[in-house]
Order: sequence, then C-alpha cells, then structure tokens
Amino acid sequence: MQGYIKNPIKMSKVNQFSNKAKVPELGLVCITASDAVRFRTVTRKRLLQLTETEQVTVLQNLYAENLKRLEKAIDFCFANRIKLYRMTSALFPFADTNLGENVLKSMSEELQKTGDRALSFGIRLVLHPDQFVVLSSDKISVVENSIKILATHALILDMLGQPRSPLALMNIHGGKSDRSAQLKSVIRDLPDSIRSRLTFENDEYAYSSSELLEICLDVGVPMVFDAHHHVIHEKLETYDDASVGEMLAAARITWPLPEWQLVHISNGKDFFADPRHSDLISVMPECYYDAPWIEVEAKLKELAIEKLRDEWLGKKVPELSGIAG
Repeated sequence: MQGYIKNPIKMSKVNQFSNKAKVPELGLVCITASDAVRFRTVTRKRLLQLTETEQVTVLQNLYAENLKRLEKAIDFCFANRIKLYRMTSALFPFADTNLGENVLKSMSEELQKTGDRALSFGIRLVLHPDQFVVLSSDKISVVENSIKILATHALILDMLGQPRSPLALMNIHGGKSDRSAQLKSVIRDLPDSIRSRLTFENDEYAYSSSELLEICLDVGVPMVFDAHHHVIHEKLETYDDASVGEMLAAARITWPLPEWQLVHISNGKDFFADPRHSDLISVMPECYYDAPWIEVEAKLKELAIEKLRDEWLGKKVPELSGIAG
C-alpha cells in the first residue's frame, strides 16, 4: 500500500480498516438531518469585495471554524458508531487559490491533529468532489481545472494525515460519455497524491457499470458501485436483479484490499427509478449484506442509517439495531 502515513503507530491505526467487516459499515454523508453537523461557507462575490488582507482574515476564521465542525462531525460519528464519514467538498472554500492554500498550510498542525483523531476512532474519511470535476472533458481548460481541484482535495487529505490509498478515497464520476480513451489517458498522468486515492462511480446516464468497470480494471483504479445508478441506467425494476450482485462482485476485484470496497445506496424519491434521493432507505439489495462499506445517500442522513440498522441489519444481527451507542 502506498502510504502518506509512514509512522508505525499511525500505520497500525490505518491497518485497523483492513480487518474484514462482519457486517456492512454504514457511512454518513457530509451533514446530519439535525443541526449537529453543519459547515460555513462564503460566496466568491462577497470574498472578492474585500481587500486581500480582509480576505485572508475571512478565510482564516472560516477554515478554523469548519475544522472545529469537522471535529464535531468526527465526534458525532464516534458517539453513534458510524465508522465512515464523507467530508464536504466545500470544507475549505477557495483552498484551490494561492491565498486559500497559504491559509490552509498555516493550519497544518491543527489539521494533522484532527486527522489523527479520526484514525484513532477508527473513522474512515472520504471525499466526493463536486460535479465540476470532469477528467473526460474535451476542453483542456476543464480537465486542467478538474486536476487542480483534485490536487487541493489531495492536499487536504495529506494535511489530515490520511493514507495515499483508496482507504481515504476521492470519488468522482466518469463525466462526458464516449470518452473512455481520454479518461484513461488523463488518469495515467495524474500525480500520486491524486491517483493513489482516486475512485470512479458508475452513473445513471453516461457510464454504465460494465463500461466503468472496464476502465477501472485497465488503469488500476477502484470502482465504487452504485446500485441505484445501475438500475436506472439498465432500466431494471428491482435491486435484486442478478446483475446487481454480479456488478458488486466484479467491482470488488478492482480494490487492492477487498475489505475496503465502498458502495453507495439510495432510493428514488417518488418512484423506484427516480434519480432524486428519498428521505430514507426502504429497499436494499440483498447482495449488499456482502458490501463492507456503504455510503447512505438519503436526505435524512443519520435517521436513514438508524432505520437501516433497525430494519435491514437488525434482521441479520439484532444487537446492531439502533443508532445510539
């Protein structure tokens, strides 16, 4: 495993994630339904109205406050036995500018402590950069900006002391359809800080599960399988279609350690194939009992995790029911 963390004590903390999970770990995405986990931001318009000195002050205060809130998110996950947390891609706004990067680097000690806290709690930190990251674009400027955004996220993960491996992944979509050759070429040239953490997720429209699987196998990048995207793309009527289990198993092969495999789950808001996410998860693929890590993409966040523990995992392991720890 390529690792940013080289200290033996820290490596032992990373290695705890290699233990094969007996039941799936359910992950929290960015915020909570309650006000327990929330983050601040600032608009570009407001920031550019300020002098450079004022901009530095605003970003210093904002970054410090959001780092405290990240610590609260880690504490929330620990208290509620949630071992995977997807950080918001807007954790440190404008960190991809020279000004923002300098402010971020001035907080290196604080970021390291926060990342160490997550590792000590056994909480896996991951990222899902926004939709502007398109490595398959036919516009060079879009690709260059996408790499710049990924480089900033990689820097944040480095400063948090997270490993340069898919354990601390940065997950994106394939982007523009029918551009697999372009996508592969860009991936192969990415710096290690990005490529070592990069994963790709199948989507509803552009890249099917099988298409993305071929790309991931060719370039050696793990695939994050999304069952809901799969059923929409393939026009299926149930998560228990045989192809869902087949793709889950096929995607596992792309991971350097199968026990690190991450998948996503969501339900349609108004009908089964609705791409909009529902508040809670009412229907799960049977094969997902074999998935080590599951990000729960539902609007009611921790309440959806609680429901899955009670109604889904509780069927298999009754003592896991309930979110309170």
